[in-house]
Amino acid sequence: MNFKNIDEILEFAISRENAAVALYTDCADEATSQELKQTFLDFAKEEKKHAEMLSDISGNKAKIDSYEFKKIPDLKISDYMVEAPYEKGMPMPEVLKLAMKNEEKAVKLYNLLADQADNADAKKLFLLLAQEEAKHKLGLESMYDDYLADNEG
Repeated sequence: MNFKNIDEILEFAISRENAAVALYTDCADEATSQELKQTFLDFAKEEKKHAEMLSDISGNKAKIDSYEFKKIPDLKISDYMVEAPYEKGMPMPEVLKLAMKNEEKAVKLYNLLADQADNADAKKLFLLLAQEEAKHKLGLESMYDDYLADNEG
């Protein structure tokens, strides 16, 4: 990924966030339980907030500056999965795999963008977003693990 300036980086990141909103909205429509549906809707809402933060870094400076960084555990479940495209009617374990893989890629992307950023505010925003995506990944990996445990046998 070679970007000419911060605007190109932000535009790319915003497009990725908007794609995640669409994915999670589709996943919510396919959810097999109300709890899962609400989780996907919540993720879509979070991804929309990320796009808004990327769209207006200066307007969100106080929020970015006050963000508290924490170590997020990584279950690494998605690390061993092959990515597949979303298809309407996918079985729920496949939807969860797709969502986990999506979050894994987002974590990697934001960490990469943070490494490349020469603007301190942009760097902090990318690290913030990497952590938020890591939280989503952890949540999805936990849901996947729970789903498999509940549906064994």
